[in-house]
Amino acid sequence: MASGTVDGAPPAGGVRWESVRDLIRADRRGALVTVVEGVDMGAKLLVSTTDTEGSLGDPALDAEAAAVARELLPGEESAVREIGGRQVFFDVFAPQAKLLIVGAVDFAAALARIASQTGYRVVVVDARERFATKERIPDADDVVVAWPHEYLADNPPDDSTYACVLTHEPRFDDPTLRSLLGSEVAYIGAMGSRRAHGERLERLRQDGYGEDDLARISGPVGLDIGAKSPEETAVSIMAEVIAARHGRRGGKLSDRKDPVHTLRERGTV
Repeated sequence: MASGTVDGAPPAGGVRWESVRDLIRADRRGALVTVVEGVDMGAKLLVSTTDTEGSLGDPALDAEAAAVARELLPGEESAVREIGGRQVFFDVFAPQAKLLIVGAVDFAAALARIASQTGYRVVVVDARERFATKERIPDADDVVVAWPHEYLADNPPDDSTYACVLTHEPRFDDPTLRSLLGSEVAYIGAMGSRRAHGERLERLRQDGYGEDDLARISGPVGLDIGAKSPEETAVSIMAEVIAARHGRRGGKLSDRKDPVHTLRERGTV
C-alpha cells in the first residue's frame, strides 16, 4: 500500500477500495479513517501498521490520525475522535484471531471445538504422529505433525495469535516456550500444576530469561472456575484467552465498575 495515484485510482488524496480489500484479504491490521464532521468531510485515510494511503486534507492531520489509528489497532475497536477541529471516525479491522495449541492431548479436542465456535482459527501442533490427527481433533483448521519449536521457526506467530502449551513435558515445553518468548505472540498459556510451572520457569531463568519475559507466560493456564472435565477446562482456558484479547482481567461482571460493553459492542460506532 503506498500513497499516490495509479490506474483506476480516485483523485489525489483518495483511498482505492482495492487497497482496503487487499489489506483485509491479507489478514492484516488496519483502519479506514474518515472525516465525518468538519472541513474536508468525507476525506479518507487508510492506515496499516506500516503504511498509509489517501489524505484527510492536511499532512499534519494525516500524521496525527495515523498515530491514533495505530494506537487503536491492537484493541480491535473502532472509535470517533476529534482531531484538528474535525470529527474523525476510525473504522478498525483486524486479522482473524488464531489459537495455537501445542500438544494433541486429551484436552486439545475440546479446546479446539470451543475456540472454533468463538471464531478463532485453530492450529494444533505435536511431534507425535499417533496423537496429531484430524480424527482426534476434528474441529482444528490444521493439525500439524512437527516438533513445535521447529514449526514456530517456520511459522512465527504474530500479535493476533494466542498460544496454549498443553504438553506439560519439558522436552516439548522448554523449546516451545523459548520460541514463543522470542515472538510477537499475543498470549502464552501453559498447562501443568503450580509446582510443574515453577520448575518450568526456573529452567527458563537458568537459560537467561528475565522476570518480564516469564510474566508473559500464564501458568497454570485458565481462569479459576473449578474446571474438572476436558470441556470445562477448555471453557476455563478460552475465557482467559478472550479476556487477554480484549484487555480484561476475567473477573465477575458484577464487580466491574466500568461499562460492561464498549461503544462498538453496543453498536453505536
